[in-house]
Amino acid sequence: MGSNYGTSLLSRDTYTGASTSIEIDCPEDVTGLERIMLVAQGDLQRLLSAFFARTITIECIYSRTGPRGSGASSQNPISQARQVHLKCGTRILCIATSSVTVTSAECEKLLLDEKFALGQIFRHLRRYPEFSLLSVGAQIVDGKRELRRTYRLETQGISCEILEVFPDRDMFSLGEAWLDSEIPSHTDS
Repeated sequence: MGSNYGTSLLSRDTYTGASTSIEIDCPEDVTGLERIMLVAQGDLQRLLSAFFARTITIECIYSRTGPRGSGASSQNPISQARQVHLKCGTRILCIATSSVTVTSAECEKLLLDEKFALGQIFRHLRRYPEFSLLSVGAQIVDGKRELRRTYRLETQGISCEILEVFPDRDMFSLGEAWLDSEIPSHTDS
């Protein structure tokens, strides 16, 4: 008899004692590597680091936190809207815009006081979040092939809904050559 670990409208992750199957409803031209990134469950930064064999950093673009009051709890949740860029050197690999709700003092401390990135919170807690893939899309923006996903991650004490945009899918086919290619300058030299 099979078990479902994570199920949503767009992805299905099933397993038995001896098998695993992940199905994703996504555009036909999505590659195997892109499908791996689409089902990342709080570990996208780690997967990108493994793919590029380089350090991936998080740059906070904005972070807007609701009132903290007497501390996070299920009766007094704390909300945060945030956007970060996952970067390798100066290259932006992913733009992640998140809506986060914290309901535990431990998650409040990690997110707001220690400034952990969301993926690092799950790793620090040693909890595998429940994952729901809500949408997947591919389009051309400014002449580049863009890939995006919206998903939800939840575990005790924290819930996140995240829109991730990969602004240039060529990074997945070209790898390090894409990282090392020249970026057009926005200023005249």
